Amino acid sequence: MRLGRRVRWFVVLACLYAVLCTIAGISLADGALHPGRRPLDVDEVVSFLNAVRGERAQLYDVSIDALDGVQLKGWLLMSEHPNGDVVVVLHGLGDNRLGMSGYAQLFLAHGYSVLLPDARAHGASGGSIATYGLLERGDIRQWVEYLVSSVRPHCVYGMAESMGAAQLLQSLETETRFCAVVAESSFSTFREIAYDRMGQPFGMGPWVGRIVLRPVVEIAFLRARWKYGLEMGRISPEDAVAKSRVPVLLIHGQIDGNIPVRHSRAIHDRAPQTVVWEVPGADHCGAFSKEPQQFESRVIGWYGDTPKAFTTKDTKVHEGKP
Repeated sequence: MRLGRRVRWFVVLACLYAVLCTIAGISLADGALHPGRRPLDVDEVVSFLNAVRGERAQLYDVSIDALDGVQLKGWLLMSEHPNGDVVVVLHGLGDNRLGMSGYAQLFLAHGYSVLLPDARAHGASGGSIATYGLLERGDIRQWVEYLVSSVRPHCVYGMAESMGAAQLLQSLETETRFCAVVAESSFSTFREIAYDRMGQPFGMGPWVGRIVLRPVVEIAFLRARWKYGLEMGRISPEDAVAKSRVPVLLIHGQIDGNIPVRHSRAIHDRAPQTVVWEVPGADHCGAFSKEPQQFESRVIGWYGDTPKAFTTKDTKVHEGKP
C-alpha cells in the first residue's frame, strides 16, 4: 500500500512538473520573441540633436526595407570633418538607437560617421518579433549595403552591445565587408544564455537550466519552431565568428550579472583569432562607464590599427589582424 501511494504521488508530481514546465516554456518563448518596445522619447531626441550639433555633425533620418519587407529606421550622422569611415552602432534588447548615443558622440569626435539603427521590433522600426540574429543578421547586411551605395566609406566598422553584439557577430558569417568590429557583452549561443536565464532568478548558475529546468528550455525552443518557424538553436555568435576573418574585439565586464563573462570566453575559445578585453568591476555593458579612457583608446585603436581592407572600389576581404 505504501509503495502504491508513493508511486501515485510520484506520478502526480511528475505530471505537475510537466504541466508547469510546459506553461513556463511557452511563456518564455513568447516573452523572449516579443520584448517591450521602448519608443523614442521626444526630450531625449532633442537632447541628442543638441549634442550632435555640438559636434558640428549632420543628422539624417534613414530607412531601408529588410529582405522580408519589414521597414527598418535609423539615423545617419555625418561628421563635419569625416575621416572617410563609418561605424554601425547597434543597441541591446528592449532599447533603441538613443541607448547608444554616447558611443555615437565618441565616434563623431574622432571623425567617424555613424549609423544608428533601431533593430526590428524595437524603437521606430517595424517587425513584431525579435529573433536574436536569425533575421537581424540579414538586416545588418542590408544596412551595410545601404552605406556602401550611399556613403561610399573607406571602411565600415561595427560596434554593438548585448543583443546587438550577438546580432553583429552572427552577421559576420556572410557579411565580409566590415573592416573590424567591437562586441560588448555578447552571448555565445542562445541555448547557453537560455540556461543562464533559468538559474538567474534563483541566484544559481546555468546548471539549473541544463539539468533541473531543461524541459522548460526545450519546450521554449519547440514553441518558437512550431508557432513562429524559428530555429533558435541556430543562434550562435561563436559559430559565426569561428567562420569569419573579420577582426573582432570582445569586451566583457568581469562581474556581468546578465550575460556572464564566460560567454565571451567561449567565443574566444572557438575563435582564438579574436581579442578579449575583460573589464574588472564592470557589470553588463559597463566598460565605457567603468573605464572610459581605456575604452576609448582600445576601441578607436582597434579601428585605427586595422588595414583599410574594404572600400567601395576594392572589395577584398581582410585576412586577419596581426
